[in-house]
Order: sequence, then C-alpha cells, then structure tokens
Amino acid sequence: MLAQFVLFDGFDPLDVIAPFEVLDAGHLLTDSESTIEFVSAEGARRVPSGIPAISLDATARLDPDRADLVVIPGAAGNLPDGPNDQRPDTIPMILARSLGTDLPALLREAVERTDTTVATVCGGSLLLAMAGLIKGRSATTHRLAMDTLTTTGVDAIDARVVDDGDLISGASVTSGLDLGLYLVERELGPRIANAVEKLIAHERRGTVWRNTGHVPAIAI
Repeated sequence: MLAQFVLFDGFDPLDVIAPFEVLDAGHLLTDSESTIEFVSAEGARRVPSGIPAISLDATARLDPDRADLVVIPGAAGNLPDGPNDQRPDTIPMILARSLGTDLPALLREAVERTDTTVATVCGGSLLLAMAGLIKGRSATTHRLAMDTLTTTGVDAIDARVVDDGDLISGASVTSGLDLGLYLVERELGPRIANAVEKLIAHERRGTVWRNTGHVPAIAI
C-alpha cells in the first residue's frame, strides 16, 4: 500500500503526525509491505506548518495515480473574528491560499479515482469542500466549521469519524488518532487495530458513522 500525506503551507502538524504514526505502527506489527510518503502539490520541498518552527519535508509530488490512500490535514492558525475576517493567518485564509496552487486539481484526481481512499483530518474535509470536490458527500470536520461545511453542499455529520465509502473524515485535531486506527482496521483488520491501540495507549473514541441501518426517530 502507498499512503501519501499531503502537506501545504500552514498545515496542522498533528493532523499529519497522529495518523502517520498509527498507520506506520499497523504495518510494523504485520510486517506488511507499505510505503508512506509526505507529498506536496509542488513536489519535494520543505513545507512550513501553521505553527512556527515546525516544518516537514515533502519527498515527492502528490500522485493520485500511484496512491492507494491520500490523507489531507487541516490548517493551523488563528480563528477568524467573523465571516469578513481577511487576516492572512486565519485558518480559512490559509486553506483558501492552498486553492491557488495545483493542489485542488490533484485532489480532484484522488477523489474521482474509485480505487483510491481519501481521508481527512479536521479542516482537511473543509479544504475539499471549498474546492467543490465533495458536494453531496457525508463528512465531518472541526465543530466550529460544521456550518461552513454545510453551506458547500456537504452532508455535515457530527461524529468523531465518518465513513462515506472511499471518503473517510475525522473531526477535530486529535481525531487523527481515531481515524488512523479505523484505517488500520479497514486495511489490516480489528486485531491489528487493537494491538496498535495498546501500543500507543489510546483507545479509539466514538462510533464510526456510516449511512446504514435505522434512522433515529427523534433528532438528537
């Protein structure tokens, strides 16, 4: 399996590192063949996160034709004071700047490939929504951005992890651990996911939402 973790200027480092370590641990425990890459739309470069003094090195260009899994983080920055806040260091502005690169076109390729799973953490789903790539799909994001997700035509679900087939999304920052564990369970099975939970001393939180089963008779 080839997993590519997308980096862009201003990304949230925990959105990347948490699921990265979980996936890496899963493959370590099974000794299975896998490659995990940090990638960017521009190719190999040092990519600054939204937290000063933290950068990661992208070693390749995002390549949806090769990737089995594409993981998209959110951004780290200031919260906007309101819908008209244009400060460049706010999370919506950081995400918006990434849309001016080659990233949206590459992400479109990933979303449209039926044999590629796209996973997002926190504002990663908002990035896809702002690019118009997941209209009509079910996804979650940080609770402060749920309304924004809805306005883009996404079915915003208040859950820790949402499984919409080849689109898997995690809510706020620490949900990257839970999303990573769910991805391990999907690929390698529940016994390996349980072993990783023990290894990292983290029990997965929340029920993974899927659009199956009974619909609640009362709105909760």
